[in-house]
Amino acid sequence: MDIRWKPSVTVAAIIERDGQYLLVEEETPEGVRLNNPAGHLDPGESPLEGCMREALEETTHRFVPSHLLGIYLSRFQRSLQDGLTEDITYLRFAFAGALGEQVAGRQLDHGILRTVWMRPEEIRANQARCRSPLVLRCLEDHLRGQRYPLELVYTDESVQALRS
Repeated sequence: MDIRWKPSVTVAAIIERDGQYLLVEEETPEGVRLNNPAGHLDPGESPLEGCMREALEETTHRFVPSHLLGIYLSRFQRSLQDGLTEDITYLRFAFAGALGEQVAGRQLDHGILRTVWMRPEEIRANQARCRSPLVLRCLEDHLRGQRYPLELVYTDESVQALRS
């Protein structure tokens, strides 16, 4: 029997202001880590919609996307208590854009400790604290000026039928 490989689809917001990047400190099984505002794509949403939702949940601010930064594939292996290894492949859609207004009354998502603005050199110096190598890769791609039109990622209207 063939088993279909299904990578976990994630979305990330790359937000720069005045030479600093917005990251979140979050609790993970590996300890407190730095990450872009990011998370899993939910059924029924486009990658862009998912990114806007995740940014709001993790920062309490709206996210105003301007470009697709890139599409990334990364593998993560985690040791489990029973001696086994969890093997996860992430397919990440990263969008660059601006931080919008804060939504009154919003709380940071469960597991997010705080948001933090960091200069590129600070992120590089804290690479070991990053949740994924994609945090630094997205930073470097953004600094290099990598940008693609949002229309590059198409979501067929049939996806919306998955919304519950």
